[in-house]
Amino acid sequence: MCLRIDKLEIELPLPKEPEPNAAAALQELLGGKYGEMSTLGNYLFQSFNFRSKSKLKPFYSLVANITAEELGHVELVSNGVALLNNGPGAPDEVEADISNAPFADMKDIRLAASFLSNGGGAMPMNSNGASWNMDFVTTTGNVIIDLLHNFHLECGARLHKLRVYETLTDPTGREVCGYLLVRGGVHAHAYALALEKITGVDIKKMLPTPNINLDRIPESQKYLEEGSHRRLYRFSPDDYKEMAGIWQGEKALPGDPPGTLEVVDGPPTGGKIPELEGTPSAFAPDYAPEEMFEIATKLYKKSR
Repeated sequence: MCLRIDKLEIELPLPKEPEPNAAAALQELLGGKYGEMSTLGNYLFQSFNFRSKSKLKPFYSLVANITAEELGHVELVSNGVALLNNGPGAPDEVEADISNAPFADMKDIRLAASFLSNGGGAMPMNSNGASWNMDFVTTTGNVIIDLLHNFHLECGARLHKLRVYETLTDPTGREVCGYLLVRGGVHAHAYALALEKITGVDIKKMLPTPNINLDRIPESQKYLEEGSHRRLYRFSPDDYKEMAGIWQGEKALPGDPPGTLEVVDGPPTGGKIPELEGTPSAFAPDYAPEEMFEIATKLYKKSR
């Protein structure tokens, strides 16, 4: 798998202020049963365990390629969680007074443990702090069962994203949901088409599940208008070409903007990864920030 690690899949708007409870809700998209850790874990181990990769290349290529995108989704949600926990810009406090209870608000935050354990970053847990675990992974070695499971997983993830979206008012979390609802629809559609090629059953008629069109989600509109709902991205210069036989030439789902499905070589354009300042009361970066930046600059120059 070939991934770019210097950009997020999309540009995220910055929150106006820290919103730890919104960050807790967004954690559900990361570590919940139908979260991005689950889709990544399922597709990753299915691709590892795929029988007869060379003989079943279109299906293997589809699962392996979507795996690569799911890793980008984990990174996207993690950055959304970090932004909502920390807020934009530099912290108000330059030097933390730990005797003044700088984390007093945490006693009222729904997922305080996430903030306190890692200084406001993301963790592989759901919105209640329960850890994601391997029990969420299904890999049977039977292509139809695995693809059917993946279709179910994407529909469940759509349900989760819609419910999380309904809890949020901040632009950061809503942007994450709006984009992932479009891309999750692509993956559900892709697995439905793969199953149709094998069995002849038109499973895509079940989509969208839940039956709520994305024209009701304002944050999804720009991604629909640019055609993101019709694209599978190919994350390697040499691999995954066979998945075009499943996807390419088919039509967009009813209810979405019309058009022909296409495979795009290379990842999405992407957006800037937001820079977060250290949180003094979390003892990060511990040394004075200017010292840390000076050390990092010297190491960077040494590596050139």
